[in-house]
Amino acid sequence: MSTPTVPSSHTPSRRAFLKQTLVAGAAGAGLSAVGADRTLARDDESDDRLTKGDAALLRFAAAAEILESDFWIQYNELGGIQDAEVPGGFGNLLYTAKLENLDEDFPQYIHDNTDDEITHFTFLNAYLESHGARPVDLEPFRTLQGSKATGSSGQLRLTNLMQLTLDTSWWTRYRSDARNPDLDPSFKFPQAVPDLSKGKFTAIPRTDGDLSPDAHLQAIANTAAFHMPTIEQGGNSLYPSLAQRATSVEVLRILISIGPTETMHFQTWSDKAGAAVSPPLAPLTDPTNGLKFPDLTTPPLDGETFTPNLIMPEPCPFLSRKLPKCSIIRPTETRGAAMGALAFLTDMGLFAGQSPKFFEFMHNLAVAADAAVRMED
Repeated sequence: MSTPTVPSSHTPSRRAFLKQTLVAGAAGAGLSAVGADRTLARDDESDDRLTKGDAALLRFAAAAEILESDFWIQYNELGGIQDAEVPGGFGNLLYTAKLENLDEDFPQYIHDNTDDEITHFTFLNAYLESHGARPVDLEPFRTLQGSKATGSSGQLRLTNLMQLTLDTSWWTRYRSDARNPDLDPSFKFPQAVPDLSKGKFTAIPRTDGDLSPDAHLQAIANTAAFHMPTIEQGGNSLYPSLAQRATSVEVLRILISIGPTETMHFQTWSDKAGAAVSPPLAPLTDPTNGLKFPDLTTPPLDGETFTPNLIMPEPCPFLSRKLPKCSIIRPTETRGAAMGALAFLTDMGLFAGQSPKFFEFMHNLAVAADAAVRMED
């Protein structure tokens, strides 16, 4: 991407020195299959083939990571740090400032999360190719118009961040010590921000017209702050769910190694979301559409179920209520995990405007992943 960069007003993060330099060559060249040297995917040069099921698991994971990379790049263009690792866009100072109201390191976290997701799909596609399996290429579906606000690269997108309907029940699900969605699949966990589940809201400025009034732009930043953990908790559950179907120990290793990074993302963004529902930013009402962010530190929402700073999972029933409670990732039921993840992403409006062929392609990937069966030696 040739768009010149404009220095951000964001000062270097106190955590920035912890960032490892990762290869993310696909960031500036689109999110298609990469032509990585196939011998780099393994220490040896074995050309053993993946089982059909293992290939399907990795292909679905790769597709999910490509889609994640696409929307994280959009966030980074407007509110992250643009550099050689994650190029594209040149930042939007007003939007970035609203994100920094939630945490001064918000741009650094966006950058690092974006970089992580790019490396995930790049690795997964390269691994698939190295074992004679087809990588995932979603480039034919890059047809959606993104933000036209200052800072955007203006390139076509795979995902839509401007018509989101967010299920924020993960907030109370992870604070519940009595319920587990695997054991209580029909239980409706309360929403942290009920309004986000009832309408369609943008998480990025659509045009420069969204840069004011001030409360409107802060509400957009707050929506992003809740979209980020909403997405990452999906990956947090997806990887252990898929891993239970893997046959190859190496494929299992891949899934259980990438999965915990999604959990790290989830906990980080859970903390940032907490700032959007705490003073001094909450309560907040968007004057343009009435979207309300409640103050979850005041009665009757100030109990353990809603307290913003409880970002570690409460112990809950696991496997059987006859066993002691345990602090766990939830849910991790493997049946229908891929289709469930696809439905979750679709229902939030992330694919609003996508073609029927896109949905057919993703549906087929999910069906194949859910059909994977762990084969005994």
